[in-house]
Amino acid sequence: MVSFKRFVVCLLLLLAVSPFLLRPASPASAQAQRTETGIKQDNLQPRDANPKVQGEAASNQEETAVPIDTQRIDQAGKELGKKIDAVTAGASVKLGFRWINAKAFGEISWLKLIVCFGLIILVLAGERVIRSVMSLRTEKASHKPEPGWGALILKALVGPLTLFIRVYGIYWALSPIWIYFEGPGGINLVHRAAGKVADLGGTVALFWFFYRFIFSIDFKIRKWVGSSDNGIHDMLVPLVSKTVRVFVLVVGGMLVIQNMTGIELGPLVASLGIGGLAFALAAKDSIANFLGSLTILLDKPFSVGERIIIDKHDGFVEGVGFRSTRIRTLTGNLVSIPNERLINSSLENIARRSHLRWNTELGLTCETPPEKVERAVRIVEEILSDHEGMHSEYPPRVHFNGFKDWSLNLSIYAWYFPPDFWRFQSWVQKTCLEIMRRFRDEGIEMAYPTQAVYQIEASGNTQAPVTASDRPASSPGHSEQIKRTA
Repeated sequence: MVSFKRFVVCLLLLLAVSPFLLRPASPASAQAQRTETGIKQDNLQPRDANPKVQGEAASNQEETAVPIDTQRIDQAGKELGKKIDAVTAGASVKLGFRWINAKAFGEISWLKLIVCFGLIILVLAGERVIRSVMSLRTEKASHKPEPGWGALILKALVGPLTLFIRVYGIYWALSPIWIYFEGPGGINLVHRAAGKVADLGGTVALFWFFYRFIFSIDFKIRKWVGSSDNGIHDMLVPLVSKTVRVFVLVVGGMLVIQNMTGIELGPLVASLGIGGLAFALAAKDSIANFLGSLTILLDKPFSVGERIIIDKHDGFVEGVGFRSTRIRTLTGNLVSIPNERLINSSLENIARRSHLRWNTELGLTCETPPEKVERAVRIVEEILSDHEGMHSEYPPRVHFNGFKDWSLNLSIYAWYFPPDFWRFQSWVQKTCLEIMRRFRDEGIEMAYPTQAVYQIEASGNTQAPVTASDRPASSPGHSEQIKRTA
């Protein structure tokens, strides 16, 4: 198990540094590897090969970025081929096993073919064992409440490692016989095609691992963010995760296309400057929304889960994307607001208020004497003094501050900490009920809008006041109506 851990660590280091080791394959060295080895005695390569043809073949070697240099695998395969040829010659002479030196097809001997087939089985068996061990470790770690980094890395590595071992392992297993497919002029199309497939599979495996590992990192970071109180992380983590995944897919796709077609994409990307300008003008709204999302992340006017009011939309922020911000309104509707519009509008963050303020007015009847007015002010002050949500720097304020048409007005200001809306509502209800009870016990009457109508006859007699609903439809003689506050 210790050796397996060392193997995994070494493999992870190899995969981690392989992007920095991606280098163009040298055409000259690739052509030099085609020099004859132990098979030269069999005249498999013409001695009078045209140097001009070889030079053209070397110039046609396109430069590609690959995870592993297959030339080293080819060199190891040629060394293995020499040893197989030596064993074949010795066995056929000393032991008389002439069938060993017999040709299976073309110039490939039976022994070399059997060795290659055995190496393929060995590679597949080794890959199967490694995959089984890694899957077992991953399954055990999945039962834990919080899997560690090692389990997440193994989970991301299972599929890509299988592909990586298969493509390069099979290429290595068949490396002793690649030279037999070399055609006239030193061109080996089968060997080149196999190398392309191996490089393509290795590149896909490498970026597949990076893509899966990003999900593992995203899972770990989301767990950490869930335990923190910083809501900005809830917006930042999805955006960064999506950006990195898109970057990995784009870079991986470019390398795959470059390996398949041999087209250098660097100059092609650089030539898109003018086209990029036209695209930017056409997609200026999308770019503005993207820059708006960056402004939200840097300025932090709100976080996911906070209640805000913007453009008459009152609700809770559910997520911030590259284009828009999603708000769940109090009525349950989901509203998407473009980020560019959001940063250019006035925004009210209700979730970040430090307190809740209660401002109300009490009206006493106009017949209330000054002594009872003063008593009413003291009663309200007593009820609000040291209330459950009081802060020492925000004491309640109660004043008799004016006369209205039908009442004597008391102004009440009180501040509640912390800004818990539903606890605040419960406290307001309890306070209002207490004021009603104390006023009832003190005989203080609260006013409500009323209107009295006096009818004055032409003779000067004044009739009893009647309400607007009791007033007759028409008054006899000359009459005038005088309103006063009751």
